[in-house]
Amino acid sequence: MTDTALPALTDPAVVTIDLHRGHLDPPVATLPLPADDSAALMERVVPMLAAFRALGVPVVHLVTAYRDRQEILSNPYWALQSGRPGSTRTAIAEHNLIGLPGLELMPGVLAEGDVVIDTKKRYDCFVGTDLEFVLRSMGRRTLLIAGVNTNSCVLATTVAASVRDFSVVVLDDAVASMMGAGAHEAALGILGASFATVAPSAEVLAAMT
Repeated sequence: MTDTALPALTDPAVVTIDLHRGHLDPPVATLPLPADDSAALMERVVPMLAAFRALGVPVVHLVTAYRDRQEILSNPYWALQSGRPGSTRTAIAEHNLIGLPGLELMPGVLAEGDVVIDTKKRYDCFVGTDLEFVLRSMGRRTLLIAGVNTNSCVLATTVAASVRDFSVVVLDDAVASMMGAGAHEAALGILGASFATVAPSAEVLAAMT
C-alpha cells in the first residue's frame, strides 16, 4: 500500500533527472519518449519549476554525458540491449555522447541560479557525481524528484537518496517513461510503497505556501 501523506518538506530542493534533448526532443533524441508524452511533460514541468523557484527552492539538474561508446557499453545490460531489435534501448551506445545535441537541457528547464551536474553516467544520479556533496553543502534535506525515466533513473536515484536518509517526494506529474504507462505506474508503485512519497506537484506547492 502507498502512503500518500506528505513529509515535512524541510529544506527542499528540486532534483531533475535527464530533462534533455536526448530523451525529449524527438528529432535528435537517441532514447526518445513518444513525442506527445515529451511535449506534455514539458508543459507541466517548466511552470512547475518556476513555481518552486518563486518559493526560494533551489533546482539541481542532472544530465547524462559520455566521453565515448565504451563508457556506455561497459555496462553489461546496456551492451546486451545495444542494437537489439525491438529494444527501447537499441540506440543506447549513441546516447548522449559528448558533442551531440542530446546533452542540452530542454528549453525552459534551466534558469539563472540553477545547478547543473553533467557527469551522470548511470541510472543512479549519485554514482560518479558530486550530487550528494552539492545537496549537503546547500543544507538540503528533502528532495523533490522530477524527470525521466520513471522506471530507471528516477527509480534508482530515489532509492539511493532514501538509503542516504534524504526525505524524498517523487512528483508524479513531473516524471515519465519512454517505456510507457505500465512501467511508469509500476515504478511509482514500488517507490511509494517503500522509498518515497509520491504526490502531484500542485499538492507539494500548496503545502509550501
